[in-house]
Amino acid sequence: MEECFQTISDYAFRSIGFGERLLPRSDFTLCQQFTLIGSGMIWNVYFGVIALVSGFFLATAVALGKAAKNPVIRKASEWFIFLFRGSPLFIQFFFAYFFFLSLKGQFAFFSPFTAAWLGALIVLFLNTAAYSGEIFYGALQSIPKGDTEAADAYGLSGWTRFRRVIWPTMLRLAWPAYTNEAIFLFHSTTLVYFSGFPAWQQKGDALYYASFFADKTFNPFVPYPILAFYFILVTLVIIAIMGRIGRRLNRHLPQDAPRPKFRFRPQIIR
Repeated sequence: MEECFQTISDYAFRSIGFGERLLPRSDFTLCQQFTLIGSGMIWNVYFGVIALVSGFFLATAVALGKAAKNPVIRKASEWFIFLFRGSPLFIQFFFAYFFFLSLKGQFAFFSPFTAAWLGALIVLFLNTAAYSGEIFYGALQSIPKGDTEAADAYGLSGWTRFRRVIWPTMLRLAWPAYTNEAIFLFHSTTLVYFSGFPAWQQKGDALYYASFFADKTFNPFVPYPILAFYFILVTLVIIAIMGRIGRRLNRHLPQDAPRPKFRFRPQIIR
């Protein structure tokens, strides 16, 4: 037990540059695999959270752009969604890396963009914004006409009408599908390992360390289930958080009546 605590102390934050620099070389323990793969999950959570939060606002803008009457804005939004939904995410990583690499050769400013922490994050941000934008656009088209007519009857217009009627209704309708997109986004962060973006000084994500143990032990049936276990935990957290937000969005709607508790009542006498 003391040895495991020492392993956690040495490797818990190795993926972000703190702790023991050298990886274990032999006699790999279960504690080492859990600790290092969990350390790599820090990057997966980083990619997922930043891309999801920032992509949410771009997705809202893209959905409004696709519903706009201006043909230039509408076509730009449609092509943005089509481009990132129509091409595989892995290919987007590939092209983005070499695009940033070519810019790096001309402008030193783009040097950080060739690293995974920024370049891969930008790709995930644009990808989830495109998918979420289409989800939000569908929700916009599904807003009951009575809601907008009621807003007009109350004299609401412009930003006030959007903030108090259009946007909350859009989110409420889109939230179940958007929750799925959030889960898929976190799962997609594993593709960063296969992209051209390098892991600087072995500061890799969870799949980086899982592959390391699978290669060293020639047994993929231990590290990869550990990786799946961590992603299941992350998925449960996402479901809990998004479910809580969804209930908040729907707090004004009638809630289902609570089910009566089961009571065991054996019938002894007929």
